[in-house]
Amino acid sequence: MTNCGRLGRWERLLRPMRGDGDPVELIPRSDRVLIRGFCAPVVLFDPTIFPGTDAMARTLFLRYRVGLVLLLLAIAVPAVWYPIGCSSPPPATATESSPVIRVRLLAGVDQATIGCAIPPNYRVARKAPATLNSPKNAVFTLAIGADGWQAGNARLGGAPTDPAGTALPLEIEPAELGTVTINGIAYRGRFRFVPVGGNKFDVINDVDVDSYLASVVSREMLPGWHEEAYRAQAIIARTYALYEKQTTGAEKQWDVYADTRSQVYGGIPAETAGSLAAVADTAGIVVAAADAEGRVKIFKAYFSACCGGVSQSGADAFSESYVPALSDQNVYAACKASPRFNWGPIDIPKTELTRRFVLFGQKRNRPEATMATIARVDIQQQNRWGRPIRFLVIDTRGNRFSLSGEEFRWAVNTGAPESSVLYSSFVKVISDSDKIRFVEGHGWGHGVGMCQWCAEKRAEDGLGHEHIILAAYPTAVLVRAY
Repeated sequence: MTNCGRLGRWERLLRPMRGDGDPVELIPRSDRVLIRGFCAPVVLFDPTIFPGTDAMARTLFLRYRVGLVLLLLAIAVPAVWYPIGCSSPPPATATESSPVIRVRLLAGVDQATIGCAIPPNYRVARKAPATLNSPKNAVFTLAIGADGWQAGNARLGGAPTDPAGTALPLEIEPAELGTVTINGIAYRGRFRFVPVGGNKFDVINDVDVDSYLASVVSREMLPGWHEEAYRAQAIIARTYALYEKQTTGAEKQWDVYADTRSQVYGGIPAETAGSLAAVADTAGIVVAAADAEGRVKIFKAYFSACCGGVSQSGADAFSESYVPALSDQNVYAACKASPRFNWGPIDIPKTELTRRFVLFGQKRNRPEATMATIARVDIQQQNRWGRPIRFLVIDTRGNRFSLSGEEFRWAVNTGAPESSVLYSSFVKVISDSDKIRFVEGHGWGHGVGMCQWCAEKRAEDGLGHEHIILAAYPTAVLVRAY
């Protein structure tokens, strides 16, 4: 049977759900079926196109802007998707198969303040768990001593067993949700304390992805923004986290930072009714796109605060492989409500700017570490919409340093006071005799992927979260990952 011959049963399933009498159009592709006729295109993976899967293995629920229409699809996830399960709305309780995100809360610390409203369970190096012998509402300092882990006056074990003298890992499992705090903040999930040498350790929060997102969405979006913008952010943040888990996270003890290096994560105190609802309403949904071989897969779904009217591609910003869904776009004044849509001028003395570039080079082991005093700065390359994507810095010895737009912004902002940081690399540069002037600046952040201020504007204009996402990521589709 051809793919086209298999579509009749999907038409019979979907047409009554359209609700307005218009036909549902099913468009076969070699590895997927596009569904049109709802307010946004989605992808249906037909189990008969992927042999060996169960035709009724899963159901897909997508909320669309046309009222609260629920689209029910019988779906089986193909091999390109990672095996991840379900998580519940608040109070978030993960099932055994739910995807877990490992968030590094603290890095290389020699102590952490632990609060326990109820004595938690703990174990060292995966030994049998025990209950911490502490009173209710205890607060103590956790550190590594000669005998292993020291929790206040209590010794928990885990003394070094290797020649390097590294203590054994410690795990703490809260007895109830929110009853353990790290440096005063309560988080969902459990905690791992992983020694990194020299009596220092990382603090890692293992939490199911939707519980993680509950405080990411609220920290990444402004209070009072439209619920559709919140839903879009939930889907994008979920995609980003799962991508990091399956790529860089596969090679280390954790997946994401708890700050702007990944996504801002605030724990239980940062959760809001709006963020919890956005996560629950979009549970399991991610954004994906076809790779060079035509396989639909998740990608690193970048987002930033304000693109300033012109975004840049992920390839230009971060020297990564080109992904069409992360291409540059001209959105004109869609995000003009942002306080950083226009900014500048900013004047920085050449000596001060040189100090920052040298420090940037030293921290990253780059050639800028040996830079002489900066003589001039020029825009070396722009994208098709006129946004600078490469800068050329020339020092007084004639040495030339070529940096991408993001590298340039990072260098300018290294060791910089808040009063003279570059909000983005979308800016013009003037080289004066004793200073570098940054004028006609636009935007806030790297400007790749979804612009949050654009998302809010589109939501205010009546667009649903599906349209907001697909406008931000050309060629992308929405699919259920778990």
